[in-house]
Amino acid sequence: MQDAAPPALVDSHCHLDFPDFDGEHDALIARAHAAGVTRMVTICTRLRQEPAVRALAEAHEGVFYAAGTHPMSVADEPMATVDQLVALARHPKFVGIGETGLDYHYTAESAARQQDSLRIHIEAARRTRLPLIIHARDADDDMMRILTEEHRAGAYSCVMHCFSSTPALARTALDLGFYLSMSGIAAFPRSAELREIFAAAPIDRILVETDSPYLAPPPHRGRRNEPAYVAKTAAVGAEVFGLDYADFASRTCANFDRLFWKAAA
Repeated sequence: MQDAAPPALVDSHCHLDFPDFDGEHDALIARAHAAGVTRMVTICTRLRQEPAVRALAEAHEGVFYAAGTHPMSVADEPMATVDQLVALARHPKFVGIGETGLDYHYTAESAARQQDSLRIHIEAARRTRLPLIIHARDADDDMMRILTEEHRAGAYSCVMHCFSSTPALARTALDLGFYLSMSGIAAFPRSAELREIFAAAPIDRILVETDSPYLAPPPHRGRRNEPAYVAKTAAVGAEVFGLDYADFASRTCANFDRLFWKAAA
């Protein structure tokens, strides 16, 4: 008698085009499917790499993609345009705008350019009705201000990817109707305060992700992450919300389908 298939999950944010995975995509996706991860969104962080990321999505049934200019790259890349992002969004497997955002940890010197880029991506999210994918690090005040200002100017949907910021940013995002995504950071032993932030959020605003090849959850911490390991983060998420694993998996999949409507099951 065969074992029952694991509950279905979605890795809402990974980077399958990174060289860490070269030559391994078929095996990588097979391991993900074995863990119940039937869909994943691979993220393009520099628009000149969009053709390669698109090709990965086209080659694999359960792989979708998003594209934008990562805030840590804006100083070195041409500024994206709204029209450019809207044109990319016509592809049937293009499901989100970004990742974009603000990162003042390593690249504070490009703060003004990052803010301009963020506002361009927000306008593209408005026009396409696709979710904005936000990276936020050490920039909470500016992030709260810009997200709120722009939402007043015209609504858009959004996920705070790999959320590991302050309770204030979490509250602001949730009040705007946005989603918070749990990465392997939420599973780290010293992340009790972060788990409390998630526990205070509505379960219908939670996604899970790997951000692979980065941020592997225990017991893989310190090694290369991959989409299959989102199941480890989901197991911790189930504990945080007091749900059994299958229920948590089902709810986060429903949340993903609501937000990433082009990739809905």
